Amino acid sequence: MTHQSMTERSDHVITWHSEPEWTDSDGQRILVHAFTGFLDAGSATAQATKTIMSGTSRLVADFDLDEVLDYRARRPPLTYVNDHFTDVDWPSIALHEVSDDMGRRFMMLTGPEPDYRWQGFITAVLQLIERLDIALTVGLSAVPWPTPHTRPTGVTIHGTDPRLLPEEDPMLGTLQVPGHIGGLLELRLGQAGRDAIGIAAQVPHYLAQVDYPRAAITMLNALRDNTGLTIDADDLLPAAERAEAEIAGQVEQSEEFATVLAALEQQYDQVMAVRSESVDDLPTADEIAAQVEQFLARMDTRRDGEGEDPTA
Repeated sequence: MTHQSMTERSDHVITWHSEPEWTDSDGQRILVHAFTGFLDAGSATAQATKTIMSGTSRLVADFDLDEVLDYRARRPPLTYVNDHFTDVDWPSIALHEVSDDMGRRFMMLTGPEPDYRWQGFITAVLQLIERLDIALTVGLSAVPWPTPHTRPTGVTIHGTDPRLLPEEDPMLGTLQVPGHIGGLLELRLGQAGRDAIGIAAQVPHYLAQVDYPRAAITMLNALRDNTGLTIDADDLLPAAERAEAEIAGQVEQSEEFATVLAALEQQYDQVMAVRSESVDDLPTADEIAAQVEQFLARMDTRRDGEGEDPTA
C-alpha cells in the first residue's frame, strides 16, 4: 500500500494522524463503523460504541466536520463559567485502532451521521478501506422493531454476500427504508465486490426514544458471533436490569400499555413458532416488513431528542 504522510489531508477531508500497528496475528483486518443519530434506537449504537472504545484505542484519522455536519441541527455544547465561556465540546467522526478483550486489533469508525456530502463522504471511507487493506467492514445500528421487551432482543444480519450471513431464513420480504450512511456504505461496498455485513439490534419500537442497554448487549454479542471480535458487555448488565425494572413498573401502571405489550408478545410467539413448524394466521414477511418500514419512517420525521408515548 502507498501511504500518505501522517499529517497530509486527502481530497476528501480526512486528516491522518498515525499508522495502524496491527500485525498478522490480528487475523482478518476488520473495520467496524457505528454512526449515531438516525439508526440509534434505544441509544444502543452509542452504548455499544462507548463500550468498545472503553478499552485500548489510538487515533488514526478523523474527518473535517465543517464539510459534512450541520451544527445548527446538532449544536456543540459550550461550557460557561460565571462570566465567560471556557470550553466547547466539538463532535468528531474519527477512526481509531482499538483492541478487543483478547488483544486483537481492529479499526473503529465512529461519530454522528453526516448531514452533507454523503456521496463524497462514502467515497472517502471507501478510499480509507482500500488504503488500510480492510477485509471485512461491519456496520452497527439499532432499529425500532415490532417486538416486546419481555422476549429476547433480536438482531438482523445483512450483508454483501450470502456466505457472510448466518444460515437462517430471512424474516423480512422487500421493504424500503429511509437512506442512511451505514446502509449506503454497505451498498457501495457490495457494488465494489468487497465484503461487508450489517448488525442491526431490534429495539422494541415503544422504547426507541429511551436508553435500552439490552439492545447494546445483543449488538456486541452478535459482533462476536459474526466476526470473532470479543467485547465484554457485562458492564452494561446493571443498566439493562434497571431499565427493564422501570419498564415493568410502567406496564403495571398503564392498562393500555399492557394491552399493547400482550399483543406484541402474541405476535412474537407466533412468529417464533412458525420457524419450527407451520402455524396458521401468522403475519407474513411482507406484513412484518411493512410494520418495520412504518416505524422507520416515523423515526425519520422526528428530531433527535424528541420523546414518544410508549403506548403510541
